[in-house]
Amino acid sequence: MPRALLVVVLAAVFGLTWVPAAAAQSWSVPTESQRCPSKWGAGDERGSGNHMKPASVMRAKELIKTGEVIEIAHVMNDKMPLFGTRRFDVHVKRTFMNDFSNRRGSNEELVVSEIGQVGTQFDGFAHQSHEDSHYNCFKTGAISTRGGFTKLGIEKVGTLMTRGVLIDIAALKGVDTLPDTYEITAKDLQDALARQRITLQAGDAVLINTGWNKLWAKDNARYVKSCPGIGVGAAEWLAKQDPMLVGADNWPVEVAPNPDPKLSLPVHQVLLVVNGIHLLENLKLDELAAKQIYEFAFVMQPMKAQGFTGSTVAPVAIR
Repeated sequence: MPRALLVVVLAAVFGLTWVPAAAAQSWSVPTESQRCPSKWGAGDERGSGNHMKPASVMRAKELIKTGEVIEIAHVMNDKMPLFGTRRFDVHVKRTFMNDFSNRRGSNEELVVSEIGQVGTQFDGFAHQSHEDSHYNCFKTGAISTRGGFTKLGIEKVGTLMTRGVLIDIAALKGVDTLPDTYEITAKDLQDALARQRITLQAGDAVLINTGWNKLWAKDNARYVKSCPGIGVGAAEWLAKQDPMLVGADNWPVEVAPNPDPKLSLPVHQVLLVVNGIHLLENLKLDELAAKQIYEFAFVMQPMKAQGFTGSTVAPVAIR
């Protein structure tokens, strides 16, 4: 059977939308006059983080019924997948044995890593740009120094607590893991929400389950080579729902590579650059999906690291 026909047949069987690369709709970054100033105001650095208010905390608190805490971050170690030239090397330091009568010993560790962009990670607005233009049209040359960014640093985010919503696309399609490079559409998101009887609200932490997490530390080469995820259309639809952040159990949240071979991770630009909405990558969502926990209190604290482009994080879901 020809490969193209086989793909179409499999798509029909599993209810998956397949769009040949040549037919994929392209996308271009809106002009600065179209996207700046941000809806949060000229000079704003927090973007969707502005949703974090006492009302957001109180809304999330109402979702806590049992007190069960579910960790949705991966453990950082030398077995985790790393993208590109990123690394995570840990060296234990036995610093000294105290000479006092209680003989107190001391150990530390030296870590050689991109601590903001490994493991379960949270993308700030300094992380991505269109040419030299970031969220709210801050220019790379004007805000970047050897010691970090003077604007849009991750320290501006602060603690986030809000309503979390899991959108389980793998369950919608009846599979454990979506196929490599499957593009999640806006209709997929809407159908999954209808199936779960959930409606998105402004300020939500929207987390998308693709099942790709199952490859973590088991098949790292496949994990980083490609992945299923949201496409541009789905990202633009999500942006209209006005979330606090969008996350997924894959490395870029979006489908990779993009169906349009001329585009490189455009969803990063749609959400971070154009709309000022944070991304949360490499989540561990299998427990939430298995327990069918679709609504919960989401809590996360990025590092207080001045001028960083992102942060390794350990978010939790509480129900």
